[in-house]
Amino acid sequence: MIGDDGSQIGIMPPDQALALAEQASLDLVEVAPDGKPPVCRIMDFGKYIYELRRKERSARKKQHVVRIKGVRLTPNIDAHDFDFKNQDARRFLEQGSKVRVWVQFKGRSITHREIGQEVLTKFAEQLSDVAKIEVMPKMEGPRNLVMLLTKK
Repeated sequence: MIGDDGSQIGIMPPDQALALAEQASLDLVEVAPDGKPPVCRIMDFGKYIYELRRKERSARKKQHVVRIKGVRLTPNIDAHDFDFKNQDARRFLEQGSKVRVWVQFKGRSITHREIGQEVLTKFAEQLSDVAKIEVMPKMEGPRNLVMLLTKK
């Protein structure tokens, strides 16, 4: 038995412990039911639950949510479009997001996967000063070659 101030009261029967808790206008809470004998504590249970929820809320505020932004390319992308997508990816990385870059194959272009691989390699090389490859390029589904970049 533990008192409301944290002091150890000792071993006592449950009805006597309940009487002590009622005297103090508090609740009797079983803290460690697996112990020999089980450990109970006199506390204000409502206040305890309230404080737990406040701790959870403050922990949620402090956590960082990782966003994944996407950039879609094609195997025969033009140089200007490629540079534009590269600028977008650079901006996303500087904002703290991860960038999922994928090459989408259409029609017969799927027969030349090495071209898509080269596009992704060139993309990663141009961003090498701010990004590193987290997931190497791999086929995802029948028509997409995917790579994941993160901030260095």
